[in-house]
Amino acid sequence: MSSGSSHSMFNRLGWLLLILVPMVSVSPLPARAQRVVKKLTAECPMGYIDMSNGKCSALGLMSYTLRPAMDENCPSGWNPMGGGYCRKD
Repeated sequence: MSSGSSHSMFNRLGWLLLILVPMVSVSPLPARAQRVVKKLTAECPMGYIDMSNGKCSALGLMSYTLRPAMDENCPSGWNPMGGGYCRKD
C-alpha cells in the first residue's frame, strides 16, 4: 500500500468519527410524567401552574403525593399546600 491511500483512509475514518461520536453522545433525556391535578379552588397548589382548563400542572418538575383537603385541616403527616390540597411529608 502506498502512503497516500493510508492517509486517505485515515481521513475518512477521522471524518466518520467526527460525525458519529456527537450523534451517539447526544441521547434523549428520559421521559418525565407531567403531574396534573384537578383544580379545586380559584388557585392552584404551590408549585403548580394554572392550565386554564380546570387543571393545575407541575410540568413534570415535582412529584408530591397530594390529596384534596376534605376540610380546613390536613390530617397528621400531611401539610397544607394551598389550592384545597394537602401534601404528604
